[in-house]
Amino acid sequence: MPSTTTEAAPQQESASLSHGLKQRHLSMIALGGVIGAGLFVGSGAGIAAAGPSIVIAYALSGLLVMLVMRMLGEMSAAYPSSGSFSAHAERAIGPWAGFTAGWSFWVLLCTAVGLEGIGAAKIVTGWLPGTPEWAWVALFMVVFCGANLAAVKNFGEFEFWFAALKVGAISLFLVLGVLAVAGVLPGTDSPGASNLTDFLPHGGEGLVIGLLASVFAYGGLETVTIAAAESEDPVRGVASAVRTAMWRIALFYVGSMALIVTLVPWDAKEVVDKGPYVAALDHLGIPGAGQLMNVVVLVALLSAMNANVYGSSRIAYSLVARGQGPKSLAKVSGGVPRVAVLTSCVFGFVCVVLSYWRPDDVFPWLLNMIGAVILVVWIFIAVSQLRLRGRLEREAPQKLVVRMWAFPVLTWIALAGMVAIFVLMAREPGTRVQLYSTGGMTLALAAVGYAWQRARARS
Repeated sequence: MPSTTTEAAPQQESASLSHGLKQRHLSMIALGGVIGAGLFVGSGAGIAAAGPSIVIAYALSGLLVMLVMRMLGEMSAAYPSSGSFSAHAERAIGPWAGFTAGWSFWVLLCTAVGLEGIGAAKIVTGWLPGTPEWAWVALFMVVFCGANLAAVKNFGEFEFWFAALKVGAISLFLVLGVLAVAGVLPGTDSPGASNLTDFLPHGGEGLVIGLLASVFAYGGLETVTIAAAESEDPVRGVASAVRTAMWRIALFYVGSMALIVTLVPWDAKEVVDKGPYVAALDHLGIPGAGQLMNVVVLVALLSAMNANVYGSSRIAYSLVARGQGPKSLAKVSGGVPRVAVLTSCVFGFVCVVLSYWRPDDVFPWLLNMIGAVILVVWIFIAVSQLRLRGRLEREAPQKLVVRMWAFPVLTWIALAGMVAIFVLMAREPGTRVQLYSTGGMTLALAAVGYAWQRARARS
């Protein structure tokens, strides 16, 4: 029966991978992974649309992300797997669901590797004008591909130090911001509430745009549950990461947005042009703020590249280990799925080539196709948790180390929130194409996955 196959899959795959990630790696991945490139790069457009109400947008989407992480944590602590939500979907719903969630997320991560490489290259060419962007992207690709090919501990070490720098930078920003708002930072006067008077400058429509922007800024939190399968103590690692997710999201995302809109007028041109963090530091008269934040953004982009090379290769490996892809991707040597790493990097670099070669048709189509994948994945997570929780309580209650709050009420509320975001995306011209493109890819993958499932059942 399918359930027997899926129950065994995580044990088969984890037995082939190494367990080279230490608890300090996993703890810092959990801490720094929440500080994504989207927070530094994409939040300016959200502030321009929503004004000070961006704080409400980030708080609402943050609550949804916390619920998703709690659901994912419950399943990942009970069934540690490098396939994470894909393996859980297969176990709970069927092989077609694992196939759809896994391969759509793989496309998202590989494309993101290319996008982050392009973003990082733009920053470096700003410092070194005249150097070709594609060469820097190629260099970053080679470095992270090589590190991930060698050993999983290399991924862990890169992420440890990247995360330490990101956490240090955002913590310093929060301290300076609080001092400035309190009026005790030398050389600055407290703005009080003068920048918060026009709370909803563009009405509900602006808040909706800000909400959609904030939802996609949280992408990447799933990496810690993928990495946990290769750690010394997967259950402990997942439990710790999930239990601390609430304060990390509240502090780093909601807290920093609140400080920015308090310190800087929401409609200041530099909020979009320079980025909200640079604009806030410039407003405080911090010398060299622009270059300092460019370094932090560069680190955030490189961190995301590294994490996505790792995550995409493990998702691909897990899918193939469960019989859902080309067998060559499942080859492991030195505890690393090296063919999967190479394939993911090649796909990412192809996306970079398309951005230069076909910037007006193929590349935008690819970007639209991955636009709402994270929401599709979240829906699979919620449905999987609804179905697996009862099974766990009956068959293995000792595995419920992490429990979803107020089950099943909050799971259903989270699902309703996801559906509401889909409706909002359908209403907005800027996101409607993304919704339809992602929907088309999801349906195509589901059809292939279902056909494969039926064919395997008959054999």
